[in-house]
Amino acid sequence: MTERTFVMLKPSALERGLVGEILGRFERKGLKLVAMKTVLMTRDRAEELYSVHKGKHFFDDLVSRMTGQRVVVMVLEGRSAVSVVRRLIGATDPVSADPGTVRGDLGLDLTDNLVHASDSGESFERESSIFFQPSELL
Repeated sequence: MTERTFVMLKPSALERGLVGEILGRFERKGLKLVAMKTVLMTRDRAEELYSVHKGKHFFDDLVSRMTGQRVVVMVLEGRSAVSVVRRLIGATDPVSADPGTVRGDLGLDLTDNLVHASDSGESFERESSIFFQPSELL
């Protein structure tokens, strides 16, 4: 089933020059780039994006680490895009992520683990709307 997913490359991906490497992995897997841009992460956007984690011990640190930093946000489309991207990026903690995944091969840090990706169609709708206008996703 063709679907869309939201992906955000975190500040460390930009700082380490890994945007092309990570995007290339998605494209080689057959996912199509629908929209992409670099944005400065505001506190409001970070809190909204990570609102599902509000109240957890890592929420404040995560929001603080992202605020004021450049990120690349994108929407990808393809067959089972949500699950394909989740498998490609690997486990949240790079130490636990399988070799061959983005985080397993390239990740260094748990909080800024290179990439965020939607975990469902519902989260895609919520997350993509934080960064993209509907007209940008035609």
